[in-house]
Amino acid sequence: MKPLNPDTAPEPGYEKAQTKNGFLALVSRLVFDEKLPIRFIYKTVPEHLNDTGWRMFTGYETDEFLANEQLNLLPISLDKVCNLDPALTELVQYNAGTVWERTPESSEWQQVHDFKIPVPTTDVQITNDVEDFMKSRERS
Repeated sequence: MKPLNPDTAPEPGYEKAQTKNGFLALVSRLVFDEKLPIRFIYKTVPEHLNDTGWRMFTGYETDEFLANEQLNLLPISLDKVCNLDPALTELVQYNAGTVWERTPESSEWQQVHDFKIPVPTTDVQITNDVEDFMKSRERS
């Protein structure tokens, strides 16, 4: 298999060449509370065995809304989400790194190639100095 060029779209078929695991997607609370349609989805690397990696949004989420992920992104069965919107059934077969959107004026999904999928970060400090290490432990 040729390496992917980040400046071009992947070759057809590549997006579905991955083993699928998990059954949950994280879906914006606005889909259920406000009855808004899903209009933006992406698949990240799953965080645990039950996670598919799919993240689904309405497009009306603010940065503040998204900052409180535990409250505002609900773990929902992928089957339930696909029952709510059957147009998602084909899209959820794609691999991590896949991004899709549809505009309010259209029912057709378009693949997105210029969106940078967010990745969780962990603040890690590394030291080889035993005294610095002991000081940092005392502060925590």
